[in-house]
Amino acid sequence: MNAFQKIFDWKTYIFTALAVISFSTFVAILFGQTIPGIILTFFKVAGVYVILGAVFIFALAWFLKARPHNRPKEYTVVPFDVFGKKSKIEGIRTMFKTHDVAWSFMKQYKEMYPLYNFALVSDLPKTDKPTIFRYI
Repeated sequence: MNAFQKIFDWKTYIFTALAVISFSTFVAILFGQTIPGIILTFFKVAGVYVILGAVFIFALAWFLKARPHNRPKEYTVVPFDVFGKKSKIEGIRTMFKTHDVAWSFMKQYKEMYPLYNFALVSDLPKTDKPTIFRYI
C-alpha cells in the first residue's frame, strides 16, 4: 500500500459519510417534527383549557351579577296622570306579593285607564328611594 491509498481509504469515508447523513437526518426529524409536534400539541391543549376557563369564569361572574340578591317582598303599582304626577285611582288594587301578578294587573289597568301611566315599584333593602321595575 502506498501513501495515497492510506490517505484515501474509501471505507472510512463511506462510513463517516453514512454516519453524518444518518445523524443529520435524526437531528432534522427531532428538531423539525418531533419537538415542534410535542410543543404544538401542548399549546393546543393548553389553549383549550384557557378558553374553557375563561368561559367558565365569565359564566360564573354573569350568573352572580345577573341574579337578584335581594328580591322584594312586596310590589306596588303607582298610577301617574297625563302630567306625570302621582295620582290615586279609587277601586284598584295596588299592593302585590309577586312581580308577575303585579305586572298582569298593570297591563289590565293600562287598558282600563288609557290616560294614566303605571309604574311597578318596590322598596329594596339598603336603598333610600323606591326602585321602579316596569313602567307603562
